[in-house]
Amino acid sequence: MYEDYFKLDRKPFQLSPDPGFFFGSSIHKRALAYLRYGLTQAEGFIAITGDVGTGKTTLARMLFRELPQKEMIAAQIATTQLEADDLLRMVVQAFGLTVKSESKSALLDQLETFLHKQAREGKRALLVVDEAQNLSHTALEELRMLSNFQTGDKPLLQSFLLGQNQFKRTLQHPDLEQLRQRFIAACHLTPLDETETREYIEYRLAAAGWKNDPSFTDEAFADIYYYTKGIPRRINSLADRLLLFAYLEERHIIGQDVVRIVAGELEEELNSTGDQKAIDDKQMAITEEQLGLSGHSGERSQHNAPTRFQWDYLELRITAIESRLQILNSFIRRRFSEIKRKL
Repeated sequence: MYEDYFKLDRKPFQLSPDPGFFFGSSIHKRALAYLRYGLTQAEGFIAITGDVGTGKTTLARMLFRELPQKEMIAAQIATTQLEADDLLRMVVQAFGLTVKSESKSALLDQLETFLHKQAREGKRALLVVDEAQNLSHTALEELRMLSNFQTGDKPLLQSFLLGQNQFKRTLQHPDLEQLRQRFIAACHLTPLDETETREYIEYRLAAAGWKNDPSFTDEAFADIYYYTKGIPRRINSLADRLLLFAYLEERHIIGQDVVRIVAGELEEELNSTGDQKAIDDKQMAITEEQLGLSGHSGERSQHNAPTRFQWDYLELRITAIESRLQILNSFIRRRFSEIKRKL
C-alpha cells in the first residue's frame, strides 16, 4: 500500500523472518560467527537463546543461505511440547523421509540409514531446532543420542538449538549434564541499543530502496527505541505502522508526534486484547469459585499485563501460530510429494 507512495521496492518491516534484511548488530554478528564456527567443527551442539523477537529464526535462515548445498543437507523444525518419540518422528520427516513405522527402533534405523547414505555421498547433516525451550528433558536427551550416530570417528548429525530465555535454565538441569558436555558454543541475543535501533531501521529502509522519504527526526528514533526496547520484531511492528500512518496522512516527515500517536494506537489495540484476557480470567475465577477450586473467595492473584505494549502476550501467541504453520506447511509438502509419486 505505502510502498508505491514512498517509492519502495518492497515492504521493509515485514514480521516474518527474512535473511535478505539481516542486520548485523554486534550481538547478531557474534551469534552468526558461533554458528559458522560450529559448522567448521562438524560436531557438537550450539545454543542460541534470546527473548521473543530478538532474531533467532532470522539467524538460522541466514545460515541456511550460506550452506554449501553440495556438501550439506540441512533441516529445521519448530517444536511444540514434544516428547522423545514425537521429536524423533519430526526429525525423520524434516529430512524429507516418509515415516515407515511408528516403532522407535525402526525410526532410528531409518534415520541412521539415511545419514550414512548422505555421508557416502560426501554430505554432512545439520539439524536446526527452533523453539527448543519447549522440549522435554527426554526429548533433549534423544537429541544427544542422535549425535552418537557416527561413521568412523565422524558424527553423522550436528544440531543447533534455538530457544527463548528459559532454555538457558533448562540446560542447567542435573539430568542434562551429558548434553551440556556436547556444547561447543552458546550465545544469548540481547536487544539492540538506541544507536543500533536507528541503524536497524535505516538499514531495512535502505534495503527496500528508501530515498529518505519519509524522513525520521532524531526524536522519532529515540521514541521508537523507548517504545520497543530495541526488540527487532517490536521495531518492525511499530515502524510498519508508522509508514502506513505517514501514507494515510500524506506526511513525508515522521516526528515524535507521529510515533506517539501510532504507539498510542497500538497500545490501545493490544490493551483491548488484554481486556478480553482479563474478562476471561475473571470468568474463570467465578467458575473456579463455583466449583470450589479457589482457595478463598475473592483471593486470586492478579497478573496484570504490561501497561505499555503488551508485547509478550501477543508475541507468544504469534510465535506459537508461526510454529504450527511451519509444521503444517512441512506436512502439506510431504503429502503433496507422496501424492505426486503415486500418480
